[in-house]
Amino acid sequence: MYDVSERSLNRRQFLKSSLALAAGVAALGPARVLGEDRDQCTRWAFLSDTHVAPDPDNHYRGFYPYRNLLEIAGRIAYDPPDGVVVTGDLARMRGQTGAYENLKTLLAPVTEQRPVYLGLGNHDNRDDFSLVFETALGDDMTVEEKRVITAVAGPMRLIVLDSLLVDRAAGLLGRSQRTWLKSFLEACDDRPTILFFHHRPRIDLLDTRRLFDIIEPAAKVKAVVYGHSHKFRFSEYKGIHLINVPATGYNMSDSQPVGWVEARLTEKSGQFTLHALGGNRELDGCSENLCWRS
Repeated sequence: MYDVSERSLNRRQFLKSSLALAAGVAALGPARVLGEDRDQCTRWAFLSDTHVAPDPDNHYRGFYPYRNLLEIAGRIAYDPPDGVVVTGDLARMRGQTGAYENLKTLLAPVTEQRPVYLGLGNHDNRDDFSLVFETALGDDMTVEEKRVITAVAGPMRLIVLDSLLVDRAAGLLGRSQRTWLKSFLEACDDRPTILFFHHRPRIDLLDTRRLFDIIEPAAKVKAVVYGHSHKFRFSEYKGIHLINVPATGYNMSDSQPVGWVEARLTEKSGQFTLHALGGNRELDGCSENLCWRS
């Protein structure tokens, strides 16, 4: 069982490290401050569950995750957004260096142009991931063996959290990471904020209640983006939008798409458009417009 015994972070160290954007999951590509004009719109690609294996020909349910990401990365690179977030389960099964080396290669057309932020899911392995992406981690700040990253993108702030719970399908942020998050939200400006992690709130994330105790009163938090279920859906909890992005590697049900979500974000709202590469493509190109809570 993961050790969730808690300790408080030194607030002075937090302010020095966090507000300087010194945290790191894997921030590939250009810098993490991508313009601070709050009147503009920022465009992002949100992916999850890439499930890339060491063997490019690995397949499941008739899908080839390597080929899927090769095509998706090419499409994204052709008309690059301001950045990309992948919410975890980067690797197939339990993660291997070969999987992460393939992932790095596949993402190269995008990372040469734009930042790509990688979260970790239950199929990932921190050690193997770090071996491949260690040069991308920059000023690494580990929160009790968790990795987080923050970025300012025009009107928005993005925070990628780490819900990987070793040897468990369920996820956990843990008290130290939650303590960090609470302090960070108290210290940063009121820029609309989106949280990213792998596991589903209220279903797979074991400390969902404690997380929402932090973010429900923090009006600047507008949405939570996650994966894990290999489903595409929108829901809401007390004004906070919950956005489950589809899997890139393969679906678990024929009713679900395989693809990614393009997000156009402003200070007041977000438009989320599905790009379905395979699976159920009925909603390909359809958009959902969400207004941020006040």
